[in-house]
Amino acid sequence: MYNFLTAADSTGSYITLFGTMILMVVLLYFMVYRPQKKQEKKDAAMRGSLEIGDQVTTIGGVIGRVVGIKDDSILLETGADRVKIRFTKAAVGSVEKLNMDGDKAKTDAKADKKAKK
Repeated sequence: MYNFLTAADSTGSYITLFGTMILMVVLLYFMVYRPQKKQEKKDAAMRGSLEIGDQVTTIGGVIGRVVGIKDDSILLETGADRVKIRFTKAAVGSVEKLNMDGDKAKTDAKADKKAKK
């Protein structure tokens, strides 16, 4: 004969099923959605802080120096022949900030080392 579940057994299995589904949704949120939003905020801040003179690598692999910034686009100067190409800010993959003070600090540190010798 067949063994049918009683009403109490079926209610317990539904609670377990819904509990498992809720746990999966919570894990999905913390493992996928939340890190993606954090990365999007970080990228938007990076693109918002672009300044003239920064070295930029686009998501297509073009490397150049920023020579102009408009609302949603940037003008990059690439290579020794100084070719200028316009890109949208969304195409920026990474930014290396121009650090004039850091270069001076490095040369000052070298001069201090020589003076100590």
